[in-house]
Amino acid sequence: MSELGIGIDLGGTLIKGAAFDLQTGKRLHQENAPTRDGEQEGGGPAFLAEIRKLVYGFEEKAGCECTVVGVSSPGFANKGASHIVSMPGRLAGLEGLEWPEALHRKAAVLNDAHAALMGEIWQGAAAGVRDVIMLTLGTGVGGAIVSDGQLLRGHFGKGGHLGHVSVDLMGASDICGIPGALEDMIGNHNVAARSGGRFESTRELVAAMQGGDQIAKDVWERSIRALAVAVASYVNVLDPELVLIGGGISQAWDEIEARLNDWMDEFEWRPGGGQVEIRRASLGEWAGAYGAAYFAMKRHTTE
Repeated sequence: MSELGIGIDLGGTLIKGAAFDLQTGKRLHQENAPTRDGEQEGGGPAFLAEIRKLVYGFEEKAGCECTVVGVSSPGFANKGASHIVSMPGRLAGLEGLEWPEALHRKAAVLNDAHAALMGEIWQGAAAGVRDVIMLTLGTGVGGAIVSDGQLLRGHFGKGGHLGHVSVDLMGASDICGIPGALEDMIGNHNVAARSGGRFESTRELVAAMQGGDQIAKDVWERSIRALAVAVASYVNVLDPELVLIGGGISQAWDEIEARLNDWMDEFEWRPGGGQVEIRRASLGEWAGAYGAAYFAMKRHTTE
């Protein structure tokens, strides 16, 4: 094997780790560990101890020290991709943690939605695409943008927060202060509020819709219309070749795809007949680990 790369996806309850042959991209090993948020071990946050165990374990199996470690994490990463600048409210000890020093390896950290898109570009549904945006539909709505092959991170690291775009200027403010944000129109966090208390989750909402419930159909239709308005707006600004839809809500792809495309036929500006392609992301819950390894590899090869 030429070079060993490790991707770590740090989540709120679970850490996913994967080891790759960086020359071929082949995944060699994968393993999960508990995040243990709020716990301490070895004088630092327990999640760091768990990540170290994963890294050392992968190296032992490979019989060599890794070339790079990439870490996918919630929050905003600094320009040097060495630490998370801001992640309030959870994962105590994450903010300011210098990953190269903490792991004693060449390491880079990036936002988890950014990592998911990088993974899809490396070995997923966006392979070979240089202009692509990704929306992750889950509890909230995350996102990432790659333009002309470059990940858009922005001046403060906020680039790609596509869920916090307004689709209703008179709507209630979201957690970032944006009125009528896409996140509040389709995210799983407020299904009960959007459905008048009838449904507690997107899964329940979709099941009821499939069973013929008219209220569920109306709520779902409003959500998909909002998604299409947002996607059409992103297309006008960024002109991507491809839009990827990922996250837990994308499991309802059969109920998303046709209606989303119908609305895009109405909303999308298509001068010269150009039309963006919309696909479902393919790497699922492992996209962050893939993308973290790929991001770290790319930084290593340009240093």
